[in-house]
Amino acid sequence: MKIEIKENKKRKKNIFENDFTKFEINFGNSYGIKKKEKLYSELKILLDSKIDIKKAIDIIINQSTSKGEKKILFLIQNNLLKGNDLATSFELTGKFSDYEIYTIKIGEETNNLNVVFDELRKYYNNKIQLNRQIISLLTYPIFVISITIIVLIFMLKNVVPMFSKIFKQFGGELPNLTKKVIYFSNHLNTYLMFFFITFVVMYIINSFFKNNKHYRHIVTGFLLRIPYIGSLIKKIYLERFSQMMSLLLSSKISLIESLEMIKNTISFYPIESSLNEIIKNIVSGQTLGESLSKFKIYDKSLVTMIKVSEEVNEVDKMFKEIEKKYRNEIDFRTKTIGVIIEPIIIVLIGIIVGVIMISMYLPMFDLSKILNKH
Repeated sequence: MKIEIKENKKRKKNIFENDFTKFEINFGNSYGIKKKEKLYSELKILLDSKIDIKKAIDIIINQSTSKGEKKILFLIQNNLLKGNDLATSFELTGKFSDYEIYTIKIGEETNNLNVVFDELRKYYNNKIQLNRQIISLLTYPIFVISITIIVLIFMLKNVVPMFSKIFKQFGGELPNLTKKVIYFSNHLNTYLMFFFITFVVMYIINSFFKNNKHYRHIVTGFLLRIPYIGSLIKKIYLERFSQMMSLLLSSKISLIESLEMIKNTISFYPIESSLNEIIKNIVSGQTLGESLSKFKIYDKSLVTMIKVSEEVNEVDKMFKEIEKKYRNEIDFRTKTIGVIIEPIIIVLIGIIVGVIMISMYLPMFDLSKILNKH
């Protein structure tokens, strides 16, 4: 089967060359992963019930209670009535990724839309589950850190200056630790302004250079070097890569075309940038396993499994197994990080608060000695 591969930029440009209604949908209404997961799940169920796609979308429109969602579904419905195929109808809304458009096109051409919708449902369900895991993982630490920052700012702006005035009245040489804490307290506003400006500058730099290859290479390289977190990020994107490959290859899309589609869809630079070279290597006669082995982003276990599957011509099934393997590892690592991060945060907070309190009480001991002498 031959699927036309279009450049991502060209497709995005075409999205905005339509009427005002579509412009409003692009910028006026959100269509997040939860709504997409629900849409694909409902479409899969309806198609399994032998209902045609136009009737299925009409049923979903009538059931929907969200105005934004209805507008997008109405636009899909109108595009179908104008004679467009389903993939194009989805594309014209500007709310669906290349991966979704290509896989829906595959489903239409192979008459397997229900299978494709089920895979897309799983894809977004995995994203939802991962988001929930991350939210669950970060909620407690963020809450504790926020409260701690508020308390520390209060102590540095109110408690430390009060002690500082008392120390000045009695005179004498203060311990170095106390001097440093008082100095930090006196210049707290300067430090807060510095952190705020740094954050704003980093945000502006990221917004300006987010599509620059060298910048993306540096940022992703830094993220991957973060202990434990970097490994988790890597596994998340390898799991998505494996899921995409499994779906595309099982739909009888050629290996080259599958890699081209993923290159235009996946947003993780180390994988995205490697695919150009991998495609060239495969065209020149190398196997997929040999090509993947040249890039560190692909684990040795993944490469070995792909090499074995190529010998028995079951690469699509192997990618399905690899996807499951990474999914289990991601679940385990997110739970482990949650167990590790809480005591680390408590210890760090204890150290920071302890240092401030000790720095304030050290001069008190000296004062008590002076008073006892008198």
